[in-house]
Formats: sequence, structure tokens, C-alpha cells
Amino acid sequence: MAIVDQVRARYSSVLTVPLPRGVDRRLREPGAARPFGPVPPGTAEIPGDFGLPLLGHTLGYVRLGHELTRRRTERYGPVWWMGGPLGRSVVVAGPAATREVLVNRDKAFSQEGWRTLVDRFFHRGLMLLDFDEHRMHRRIMQEAFTADRVAGYVRQAAPVVRSTLDTWSGDMRIHPALTQLTLDVAARVFMDSGSQSDEINRAFVACVRGANAFVRRPLPGTRWKKGLDGRAVLERWFRDALPAKRAGTGDDLFSALCHARTPEGEAFSDDDVVNHMIFLMMAAHDTSTTTATSAAYHLGLHPEWQEKARAESLALGDGHLGVADLRSLTTLDHVVSEALRLDAPVPVVLRTAVKDTTVLGHHIPAGTRVTVAQAVNHYDPQCWDSPETFDPDRFAAPPKDRDAFVPFGGGVHKCIGLWFGRYEVLTILHELLRTHRWTSEPGLRWDNTSLPVPVGGVPVRLRRL
Repeated sequence: MAIVDQVRARYSSVLTVPLPRGVDRRLREPGAARPFGPVPPGTAEIPGDFGLPLLGHTLGYVRLGHELTRRRTERYGPVWWMGGPLGRSVVVAGPAATREVLVNRDKAFSQEGWRTLVDRFFHRGLMLLDFDEHRMHRRIMQEAFTADRVAGYVRQAAPVVRSTLDTWSGDMRIHPALTQLTLDVAARVFMDSGSQSDEINRAFVACVRGANAFVRRPLPGTRWKKGLDGRAVLERWFRDALPAKRAGTGDDLFSALCHARTPEGEAFSDDDVVNHMIFLMMAAHDTSTTTATSAAYHLGLHPEWQEKARAESLALGDGHLGVADLRSLTTLDHVVSEALRLDAPVPVVLRTAVKDTTVLGHHIPAGTRVTVAQAVNHYDPQCWDSPETFDPDRFAAPPKDRDAFVPFGGGVHKCIGLWFGRYEVLTILHELLRTHRWTSEPGLRWDNTSLPVPVGGVPVRLRRL
């Protein structure tokens, strides 16, 4: 059955209108119409199909996420193309293709792919910068993510986590609860405030949702308009707070960015600090929430793993854990890695070819949008035994290929805050393990309209120890 027919079958209640007459069904076939122009000698043509008119495979991806990209990779190989509202995009998957794009040795790929989608909401965030400018900004920002700084952030996060989890009990939906918790942690660690206002929280959510809006015009009531309004709220909030942060000596991330300076004297402007804070708040909050939700869900399904991880946590006593203690939680660390593998918080990353290039011998012309479907690698049977199975023990040894596991991206754009994010998730799960037992119901499903969000919020049943 063709992929487009699979999508039609899954969306029979939505896609009730037949394809218009005259649609060239040959466009669904591999290589039809040479969508990327003539293929130079010695290079391979890229197979693929557009999918539904105008929408391409967008609805299928929203519903199926990496299941769709995995199926298409099985059909077409590690380099293929698909259609969407913005036109055609080349998708690469598998460790070898991922490595070529993310390492980017010949600087053929830029971040324009991300800028097209999210710049209006996360303008000039670190992820959106390229080449020498990106290198300079990353060098400055690294001063806010040194080992000592990260250890300090962990110390600040622990009391917030403990005080919040003390209020949890009974039947609850864990994803919205974790969303609020990670926002409160971000308020303390990033801005040195007790909690964020509902207005700020809504603004962050609106920006994330606006980035993947279908209607990309500021029409009243649309995601795009709400996202733009959210961006304005965040800019105003950070600019109002910035003078005090510049003048102070705080230990929060906002203060660290205000005072970060390289040995050569490079520092951020006020605009830089505001732009980076908005982006970092989004990046840290969403990925940590998704990872903690997935790990809690799987631990609720697998009580043997929950008990094994709990034993390690209880052995450390009642004090708040620092970095060294968190690193000693081997079982929990493997659980988090397995959650990242099964439910990658960022299942794809976007690039744009700035010059003609190749990936695994396939011709990629300049201007082509390229999607790295990195979550596909997490299920590659050549790299993982029984990839559909929850098995934290698989992380007792390194993966067979280092690019089989890329939850934080790779190359020069690898997530700069990955260590704090991991420690934050470990802190949350450690505190939950030492105070509660819980169960969850099978059937976790993700909405991939923007970054993955669990449908139904993940119901769990908590029982205090």
C-alpha cells in the first residue's frame, strides 16, 4: 500500500475529500519528475513522493511522527524526499547520513531550515546562527555553562523539585504537572525568581505552538498571531529585567549571560541576551519536560525497573543531590537514555543546503531544505537489538555507532545545555522515586504538530511511600 494511501486510511474521518481530478499520481513514485533537477554524473537521484496535494505528508507526520519517517526510510533508503506546505524537503536518516549533515565538514548546510520555521518567535537564538557568528556566540555562552555553573544550577533546582513533588498524590496527568514544574525550575535557575507568572508561561507555549502554525499570517485567533503576541510579552519582560541583571551579581543563567565574556573580551549585547534567554527557556523547558514524562511513563509500566532505580536513590539518603551524586545513579541514568531513545524530544533537525553537495552520493542542490530524521536512528535494527523494547541495560555499553543515538543533535550545533537538562531530569525522577510509587497505562501517543506532546497528558496513579 502506498504511503499516501496509508495516511488516507488512518485519517478516513478527516480526509473525506477525494484527490482532485488531474492530479498526476506519478508524482508519488520514486524519482518521478526529477523534483531536484538534473542529476550530475556519478551521483544518485533522490527517491520519494509528495503525498497529499498541498499538505504533502504533514498530517501523517503529525499523527505518526518518527513512525512515518521510519517507514519511509525502510521504503526509500537513508536519503529521500517528501512534500509539505512549504514544498519539498529532502530527509536523511541513519547514522552515516546523519553524520554527513550534522558534522558539515564542507559547510554546505546552514540553519536556514530552522530560521524559516521559528525565527519570528526565537529570533537569533543560538540554534539559528551559522558558521563564524555561531562560533563566537557559542564561545561566549559557554561561559554560562561551565561545569561549576551547571553544578550551581543543579543546587538551585533541587529544592524547587522537592517542594513541588511533596504536593503530588493520587491520580494525575503527569505531563502538565511536569510542564509547570520545569517552568518553575527555569524561573529559579534561569532568572532567580520563585515562579513564573501565568502570562509568561502562556507566552512561551504560544511561541512554541506558533512556530509550526499552518496559517502563517497574523490573523486574529491563529497560532501565528498568538505566537507573535507571546514573543512581544517575553521581549518586554526580559528587557525590563535586564538592567538589574547587568548591575547585579546573581548566580542565575540570565545574570551569567549578562556578564559572560571570553578571554578575548567578546560579550553579548542587550539584544543578544534577550534573544538567547527566550530561546534557551524554550529549549530547556520543552526537552526536559518531554524526557521526564517519557521516563516516568516507562517506569510506571515496568515496576522492576522502578524498584531497581528506587533502591539506588534511597541509598543516597535524604539530602539534595549534587552533580556527583546524580552521576552515581547508574540505573536511572540508563532509564533516561532509554527514554530519550524511544521518545526523542527533538525527533528532527532542519538544515538548508547553501551550495550544491551530496549526502551518501545523492545530489543535494543549493537551496534544498534538508531534514535530519535523527529519531529514526534510535530504532535502527543494525544498531540496536530489539529496538521497540524498553531496555535501559542496552546503555551499559556504548551504541554500535555513535550517531545511532543523537537526542541532542550533533556537530557544532550539539545542544549546549545538554548536561544541565540531563541533571534536571535525573533530579526530578530521583525525588519522585524516593517519595512515590506509580503506575501508568500502556498506549502513549505523541502529537507532533510542533515538538512532541503526549496526547492525553499521560495519566498515572501515584502512591506515596
